[in-house]
Amino acid sequence: MKRWLGASDFRKMPWANGKGVTVELARSDLGGVMQWRLSRASVVEDGAFSIFPSVERNLTVLTGPGFDLLGVGIALQARPYRPVAFAGDVPVGACGVTAPSDDFNVMTARKLGPAPVRVLAGAEDLASDGLWAIYWPEHEALVITDEGFAFDGDGPAILVGLPG
Repeated sequence: MKRWLGASDFRKMPWANGKGVTVELARSDLGGVMQWRLSRASVVEDGAFSIFPSVERNLTVLTGPGFDLLGVGIALQARPYRPVAFAGDVPVGACGVTAPSDDFNVMTARKLGPAPVRVLAGAEDLASDGLWAIYWPEHEALVITDEGFAFDGDGPAILVGLPG
């Protein structure tokens, strides 16, 4: 199965904390419970992130200078094209926001474990050994596939290993 999605497939929704908007790119639910979710959002000022109990999160800044993610036991530098992972149920906030930054977000149900996320920059052949999402921010395109995939280097792109 190979599924291509574009801007017309994505949907906008308010943040859980009401302080912004998320563009949901793709989502998988089982029995009404989120298994995984891919989204995009803008961080325009310092402030708390929404809390998501029992969820593992990964964030990759796509545009802008980035910011710091700070919370109890958490001090991460969210910089362009450097994925950072954190627990969704630990209060964290963006600090040091000097200009808007767009970011790509991956959320997975904790029982499934964190999704591996990395940046693709050059040509690469991806094996058909799991479920993959490849997101091209410059083209607003997403492919979800369990087939082999030849990434031609038209990037950068974000590669996510999704739970089954």
